[in-house]
Order: sequence, then structure tokens, then C-alpha cells
Amino acid sequence: MDLPLVFMALMGAAVLAYVVLDGYDLGVGMLMPAATPEEQSVMVSSIGPFWDANETWLVLGVGILLVAFPAAHGVVLGALYLPVVAMLVGLMFRGVAFEFRMKAQGWHRELWNWLFWAGSFVASFAQGLMLGRYITGFEPGFGYLLFAMVVGASVCGGYVLLGATWLVLKTEGALQAKALAWSRWGLLWVALGVGLVSLATPLVSETVRAKWFDFPGTLALMALPAACVWAGFIVWRSTGRLAAGGGARDWQPFAAAVAIFAISFLGLAYSLFPYVVIDRLTIWEAAAHPSSLKVVLAGALVVLPFIVAYTAISYRVFRGKARGGLYD
Repeated sequence: MDLPLVFMALMGAAVLAYVVLDGYDLGVGMLMPAATPEEQSVMVSSIGPFWDANETWLVLGVGILLVAFPAAHGVVLGALYLPVVAMLVGLMFRGVAFEFRMKAQGWHRELWNWLFWAGSFVASFAQGLMLGRYITGFEPGFGYLLFAMVVGASVCGGYVLLGATWLVLKTEGALQAKALAWSRWGLLWVALGVGLVSLATPLVSETVRAKWFDFPGTLALMALPAACVWAGFIVWRSTGRLAAGGGARDWQPFAAAVAIFAISFLGLAYSLFPYVVIDRLTIWEAAAHPSSLKVVLAGALVVLPFIVAYTAISYRVFRGKARGGLYD
């Protein structure tokens, strides 16, 4: 068994789960200023049972990086020290604001709502910035930093799309109508961001350029952007039909938005493989000793089923439409 490859797959799955699950509640947080106080109460209720547990996947992904790829852990977190701190500060602001807004009244509640938005935005942008720096191999220079900032803005748009489509699934009435409009704006934001990042990525990374333009492999790779466009079309069509009064299920926009993220993640994995740190460390060069990996794998096989089961049960228990007042 190729243990480094197994752990790379586990880490990738954990990161993707975090991006999707925490992405939608970060997106809901960024949409808070666009809603009325009553709608904000429903929005918070829609993510209340899940948002804290969703961050478990981030801890799992970083933990796997530390124990399975210690050499890469030092390089990655050393190069991304400032955006990691910004992300953690943003997540802390979110947690504090979520709890304090329940007790606050008047302008104090409005203040905590804005801090909840600020924490969501800072955490989202920092994650995108880290992804952009990671793709460039942490190269210095203004052009590379500008690319990372574009990726950061694109990730914010992606999370807004996830958050808006989540609200389509979990709300009804006027708020759902607003969420349908937000979903369409979010989709346009994502389309612009993905387009700009896709054009710029081959210019900032020779490794990615070589993978993308390696004919005839490029022809097979074209299936990924085609599938991404199709998922975007599903979001647009289903939100339009729901806004018109029927013809689509309220889960379809969210499912299609998740598909966009999953397809993009597959494209990223293909572009960077076999590197953990692009152009520096491969999966096998960065991996811990096989005896250590065997012990960690045994622990992961015990813990992971509990995490997956808890996540599935929580979403099962709290299914259905959200209502206001649960976290007021």
C-alpha cells in the first residue's frame, strides 16, 4: 500500500469537506448585511447547528499535514504565517460574534452582526490568499501577490454562492427569493473569478502550464471545465425556475454549487500532483517514516467513521426549513 498517497487522498478529502461545509456558512455570514434583522435571525438559525462542527474538517486536514507530511507542514505554514493568523482571527471573530449577538439588543446586536460579517470575509479572503500563494510555490513578487489576491476574491465569491444556495435550500418566502437573486450574482462572481484565475495560473506556474498543455492529455482535461460550466448552468436554470414559481427542487442549486467546487478541486489536484509543495517537495519526499504512517492510519480509521457519522446524523436531525428565533 502506498501510504503517502493514501494520506494525501485523506487530506484532500478533509480539505474539500471543509471548503464545502464551512464555505456555505462563511458565505451566509458575508450575506448578513444584505438582509433585514428578521431575515438575519433565520439566516443564523440555518447554520447554527452546523457551523462550529464544520471546522472539524479544517483541524483534520491540518493535522494530517502535520503528522503525515511534516517536512511540507513546516514549509507551508512558515510561508503562510500571516494569512493563517488572519484566518484564525477571522474565525475567532465569527465565533464570538455568533454568541454575543444572541444576548445583545439594539445597536449592539447590529455591531455583532457586522463583526460576524467581517470575520466571515477575513477568513474567506485569507483562505483564498493562501491558495493563491500555494499555487505559485510561494514565489516573491508583486505579480504573484496580485494573483493570490484575485484567488482570494474568487474564493469569497464561491463561498457567497454556496451560502446563497444553502439559504435557497433552508429558507422560504421573501428570504428565499432574495437568496435566489444572491445565488445568481454569486454565480457570475464565480464565473469571472474562475475565468481570471484559469487564464493567469499557467502564467505564474510553469509546472501547471506543462500539465495543462501536455497534448493529448489536454483533451481529456477539457472534461473538467465542461463539467464545471454544466454545473453553473444547472445553478442558473434551477434558480430561475424557482424564482418563477416551480419546475425545480430547492436542493438543486446547492448541489450544483457543490459540484462546481468538487470539479475545481479535482482540477487543482491534477495540476499540482505529485507535489505537496509545488516544485519543492513531492508526496513521497515530504512523507513521514512508513512506521509512523501505519500508526497514524490505524488511528484515522478509528476516528474518521465517528466524524462522518456525527456529521451525517447532525444534518439528518436538523433537516428542513430554518426558522427565526432559535439563536436570539
